Amino acid sequence: MTARRRGHDRPSRDALRVGLACLVAAATGALLPRAGATPAPPASALDAGAGSPAPTTAPLQDAGPAADRGSDGRATVGPTGESALLPPGATRSLVPSDEIFPPQTMLLRFDHRKHVKDLGVRCTSCHRAATTSDSAGDRLLPDPVAACDGCHGSDHREIGAVRGDGQLGRCETCHTGLGPGGGGKVERVVLPPANLRFSHRVHAARNIGCGQCHGRVGEIGLATRDSLPRMAGCVTCHDETSSARGGAKADCATCHLARNDGRLVQTFGGGRLLPPKWLRGAEHTADWTERHRTAAAEDSGFCASCHTSRECTDCHDGRVRPRSVHPNDFLSMHAVAARQDSPRCTSCHQEATFCADCHRRSGVARDGASGSRSAGRRFHPPASEWTTAPRGAQHHAWEAMRNLGACVSCHTERDCATCHATKGVSGGQGVSPHPAGFASGCGGAYRRNPRPCLVCHASGDRHLGTCR
Repeated sequence: MTARRRGHDRPSRDALRVGLACLVAAATGALLPRAGATPAPPASALDAGAGSPAPTTAPLQDAGPAADRGSDGRATVGPTGESALLPPGATRSLVPSDEIFPPQTMLLRFDHRKHVKDLGVRCTSCHRAATTSDSAGDRLLPDPVAACDGCHGSDHREIGAVRGDGQLGRCETCHTGLGPGGGGKVERVVLPPANLRFSHRVHAARNIGCGQCHGRVGEIGLATRDSLPRMAGCVTCHDETSSARGGAKADCATCHLARNDGRLVQTFGGGRLLPPKWLRGAEHTADWTERHRTAAAEDSGFCASCHTSRECTDCHDGRVRPRSVHPNDFLSMHAVAARQDSPRCTSCHQEATFCADCHRRSGVARDGASGSRSAGRRFHPPASEWTTAPRGAQHHAWEAMRNLGACVSCHTERDCATCHATKGVSGGQGVSPHPAGFASGCGGAYRRNPRPCLVCHASGDRHLGTCR
């Protein structure tokens, strides 16, 4: 092998070992797909994670041979199916977040299973920068000169004029796309940086294997986006108690991008970052307006990761009244809620204006325009139940004693005095509103405040004399 094929430096022992293994594999056809290969023992705890069992997870879109599928055609979740090869947390999040991991273009043909299990290549033999990377924006794909040329007999030192010998050195051996290798060029690999704060170095230093985040990549033919980490897997460490998690802080901004004020960046090219369903029940679904009170009561600091107190007061200070508070058919139901005073109408509405104005327009108010009243349309029950004796369950006397505030939202004292005042006072008809035996104790009420009495009684009224 010439110096050009080896690269600029003398090959290391790993490179020689890997190169010899590749030549043997080429001679025996081992680079072609082959089932039932026995995995080589990993060389370090870090690389061991790529082939070590991950928690049972959701299935890949293509979960492999029919033997790994149930009678319904779905991939089985078990140790023999590729459904068990996904990263931890994939049972909760089937696919990686589009907001965190932007769309990628990976027009590569690469078999991790052959390299890791059959040839015994370690993860760090190709992804050499993974143990020293401190940024999610670092490019961790293999360096073709250092990682590929020694085995494949290719020369990537001049990226615009790549050359190679034999089947292993041909561009289309590893690259796909339109006319791969035409003029020494292939389709470009587009791998945008993740929208995260992440240090591979810190995790590797804590002996966290590759598979603890990426699943059993060493047993997968083609690694895709499905092998990217899931947040549900991350929180298995980060949500532990402080003594158990060590330096893995649970604050959202530990991993997520944040503004200067500490709130998370939520808008990305892939969409808006929102909590998943499994995270404290905080998924922002259509019923979130009704459910958010529970999440906020349990941990308001969790809400403050994205929201300011101003967003809360916009609704809760009463100045802004969102229409989504009531269900769509509340117009037909609000009478019952108003009589029960639940929810409290006056927390948002002014009865004398909001309620009365609507009742006037709809023709159910006493002082509404006669032209807006439909035949037989009224707010109160018929007079035979609402006003005349004897007092039944629907009589207005009970309603007035139960909730006089509801009455005065439409009526004034003059309306009451029209019937209840002494004849000759305010057009009264002399209908007494007082219960039996009231005269024996009316003196105390009159001495405390005579004004209510004088609304219906003249100062010389003989009935009023018994209370003085």
